[in-house]
Amino acid sequence: MRQRLIGRWLGVVAGALALPAAAPAQYGENYAVPNQPSINVPIPTSNPGSSGFYGAVESVFFTQSRAIGNQVVALRGFIDANGTLTGIPGTYVGSGQVALSTDQLGQASYAPGYRIYVGWKNDDGMTIYGNFMQTFDIRRHAGATLVPPGFRSATNLADTFLVSNVFNFPTDYAGPQQDILQDANVPGTAYGIWNGADEMTIDYWQRYTEAEIAVRTPIFQTEYSRAYAIAGARYAWFYEKFLWRTVDRDVNGIANPQDTAIYSNILSQRMYGPVVGCGHEIYAGNAFAFSLDLTAAGLIDIIKERSKYKLGDTVNPTENKQQRTDYRVVPNLNGAFNVWWYPIEGVQLRAGYTAMMYFNTRQMEEPIAFNFGALDPAYRTNAFRWVHGLNVGIGMFF
Repeated sequence: MRQRLIGRWLGVVAGALALPAAAPAQYGENYAVPNQPSINVPIPTSNPGSSGFYGAVESVFFTQSRAIGNQVVALRGFIDANGTLTGIPGTYVGSGQVALSTDQLGQASYAPGYRIYVGWKNDDGMTIYGNFMQTFDIRRHAGATLVPPGFRSATNLADTFLVSNVFNFPTDYAGPQQDILQDANVPGTAYGIWNGADEMTIDYWQRYTEAEIAVRTPIFQTEYSRAYAIAGARYAWFYEKFLWRTVDRDVNGIANPQDTAIYSNILSQRMYGPVVGCGHEIYAGNAFAFSLDLTAAGLIDIIKERSKYKLGDTVNPTENKQQRTDYRVVPNLNGAFNVWWYPIEGVQLRAGYTAMMYFNTRQMEEPIAFNFGALDPAYRTNAFRWVHGLNVGIGMFF
């Protein structure tokens, strides 16, 4: 009864607008646009109602959840490694104020990207399609140098140095001998590249990729609305990279390649699994339509964790690295709302909003492993991870 009332109401609206036929709201559907004047456009679109191939391209503008924890990277000051200054080896010198942390990387931001569709429509309305979407890298950056806020430091200028608690490193990472004192007889006062350093920078990249192969089949339709089912397979990939670079200059301000240390942490999560869903579309008149798609997927997440220390010296790149692969199940829910316009036969334009939620993914809680000899950065489960934003595209039927 409800479906009949909806059908009658839509029929009244369409009659008032003098639009006798419905234009569907999906790429690959090709119908004549009602009351559209004949326009000679030199593009190879097909005749209304026929089966065949179609393609579409879209620009997307998406953001995703910030998936990195807050970890202190460096403090103001240095450690008197051999006791030359304080008489006690290992004594901290300086205010100990936080100079650099991952919290300074900021919040989530938007990134542009693209989506490509290809497909085939049968005469019975069933559509087989595939799409690929990828955002460009979102990069966040933070850094600290020998200049403290307001140039404020004790008279010994200890706060003009940076220190991090990296330990268990080999002598290749000792840094310059004359680092804190202009005295060649007492080298190693600030032993280690990360002790008495002059510059530190951190960078964090995020990228999202998605692909889908599916079949879309009408399950109920009237002249002005249609419901359809979706079934297929989905691929999703979260790629994240953290990079920490430290430069330790000598007392003359000179840094050789072996006085630079680079730490990286890459978290790659590729997910595969089946997807099912449904959608509904309504023709609104004047060659415009609206659609809503909802899909759910159960994905197998292949998690690859890669962390590494290496020297800036490419000739003798002494390094230590850790690699680990893990697996887990990630539920996924997607929703998309779109507004469609059919300016001429065989051409579709759309703009809309897409939201994707992933459960049970992993994130870098503490991206840096300070124990050089046993790299084990901390990760944790991210209960909810969002990817959402706007899309604008054009499709053509051939």
